[in-house]
Amino acid sequence: MKLSLKQKIAFGLGAVGKDMVYALSAGYVLYYYQDLLGIKASFVGLILMVARVFDAVNDPFMGIVVAKTKSKWGRFRPWLFTGTILNAFVLYALFAAPKTQGTGLLVYFAVIYILWGMTYTVMDIPYWSMIPAVTDTPKDRENLSVIGRTCAGVGSAIIQVGTMLSVSAFGGGSERAGFKIVALIVGIVFIVTEVICCLAVKETHRTKMETPTVKEMFKGLFANDQALVVVIGIVLINSALYITSNLIILFFKYDLGPASGSDWVGSYTLFSTVGGAFQIIGMMVIYPLLRKKLSNTQVLRVSLLGAMIGYLIIMALCFTGLSGNLILICIPGIIVFACNGMLSVLTTVFLSNSVDYGELKIGHREESVIFSMQTFVVKLASGISVAIAGVGLDIIKFQGNSDQTGEIVQQTASAITGLRLLMTIIPIVLLFVAFFFFKKRFKLTDEVAEENSRILREKKEEAEK
Repeated sequence: MKLSLKQKIAFGLGAVGKDMVYALSAGYVLYYYQDLLGIKASFVGLILMVARVFDAVNDPFMGIVVAKTKSKWGRFRPWLFTGTILNAFVLYALFAAPKTQGTGLLVYFAVIYILWGMTYTVMDIPYWSMIPAVTDTPKDRENLSVIGRTCAGVGSAIIQVGTMLSVSAFGGGSERAGFKIVALIVGIVFIVTEVICCLAVKETHRTKMETPTVKEMFKGLFANDQALVVVIGIVLINSALYITSNLIILFFKYDLGPASGSDWVGSYTLFSTVGGAFQIIGMMVIYPLLRKKLSNTQVLRVSLLGAMIGYLIIMALCFTGLSGNLILICIPGIIVFACNGMLSVLTTVFLSNSVDYGELKIGHREESVIFSMQTFVVKLASGISVAIAGVGLDIIKFQGNSDQTGEIVQQTASAITGLRLLMTIIPIVLLFVAFFFFKKRFKLTDEVAEENSRILREKKEEAEK
């Protein structure tokens, strides 16, 4: 059955809503609980790491639950709807913390954040898993995947660009109050978009849903050395990006804002808008252009080197007294974001190629195992990055600003220096390690990937004779 335009739009809206929720949590939890509520940043990082380890068990378990579900609404939509309602309420609770202090606030954050991760998984797993069940046309399946990933990027961009402006507009002088209203609005949008998706996108046939266990995920990964290389690369590259995204808001609030005397929220929003735009340009324009002249492995090296150079320029601007110039800071920011856009495309391509390699090496194809691991390691990178950022902020004795916008707390010179180093040196080190790790261990060049694909096609043709 061919998908209608209405169904494609509905599926895309579902991706917009769910990634608005994910981006708000991933991008602002550390800022909200450390800077506004005063929890030690290292504790926030610890809880995020614990939640990511829990996800390693929770994700495949939810896949099994969905696969065994039988209802008149199908396997996927009941969990998509239920998970959305639960997650929207938990998201609001996450950014509407009670005015308590000490152990009570620590326990509240730990419980609510882990619940947020659990309820998000309840709706995220069925959302992506339902694609083969709503259409049996390969072209439609591919198009639906592209629509989902593209619209997910739109949802993330909306949060990246609009959050702090909305917090300032709705907060009435209190960022804490502003986040509460923003979380409520995002939660409502989330429910509306997923309800539209549930009503319009229906299962047309029952498919076999592969649900690898935790043991199968790791066994399949370690049996495929090239998939392991790519997965480690994803952790290193994404950790570098997430460290920057978690600390850049503090840089604008406490470093660039006071240095330039400008409105830090407006400057941060402009930087995020330009950066997000060039991340998409890196994926959709620069990468295809470079591929006309360079191999994928060469584009990888260019992207890693470009990102490192961008971070070095940011650090140089900070330590030469030019960090207050927004235009100058945007230039290396554009380089970093564009390179990260290309790296996100490349790691997905390399992971796909590793599936063919694994089939030739171990004799059977393990797409579900490899791509289930990709979901987990992206979440793991998020946890690692917040843990590193959190511990780093505590080491440099970075002070929060309380829940009032008011007058921004004056940081010590050593804290500002430490913040600059945290958001530049650590990403450079991670990208440097990724560069040499790929150079030494990655074997799936374009020629090798094409040869592997050719061999598999020939084997399939022989088997069909």
